[in-house]
Amino acid sequence: MPLADLRSGEVTDPVVLGALRVSAGLGSMVETWPRAPGQVLARLHVLAAADLADDAALGRPAPHAGPRLSGLFALITGATTAPAVLVAALVHGELAALAPFGVSDGIVARGAGRLTGIARGLDPKAVSVPEVGFAELGRAAYDRALAGYASGTEAGVAGWLVHCCRATEHGALEGLAICESLLRG
Repeated sequence: MPLADLRSGEVTDPVVLGALRVSAGLGSMVETWPRAPGQVLARLHVLAAADLADDAALGRPAPHAGPRLSGLFALITGATTAPAVLVAALVHGELAALAPFGVSDGIVARGAGRLTGIARGLDPKAVSVPEVGFAELGRAAYDRALAGYASGTEAGVAGWLVHCCRATEHGALEGLAICESLLRG
């Protein structure tokens, strides 16, 4: 979506609108995420899928997701020595592969990964733009890496983690460029 179209306010694509709502809402969820990830995940889905899903289904994961979500919530709320970039990648990958809602799961997964990075100190001021990193690496590479994660193999999960680290690196460079541009006026 071209930036000029977004700025014009004439965007009507429900997926884009959902992504914008999620992005705008992340700041208010940072403190709650590590304590009540289920609550935040439901809110992310409401924001992402408001124009795409039936109201009764908003924020309600499918029954198949229960056990894996419980494990994911333990990772989010627990202490770990794993680097924040890896925890964020695991959260993103697990939600994208699990597709707990059936609608807008990718947007929810990216939002949850971003929240994890912010909450765990990887990007506490939320100035990086990891979405740019994923876009620069390409949709096909994202899909391949996610399929590898979903396979559950050691190589597949490792490939996903490397892909997310590369996207994070690109996103950090983009965030730096934006900050430098703002400083220059």
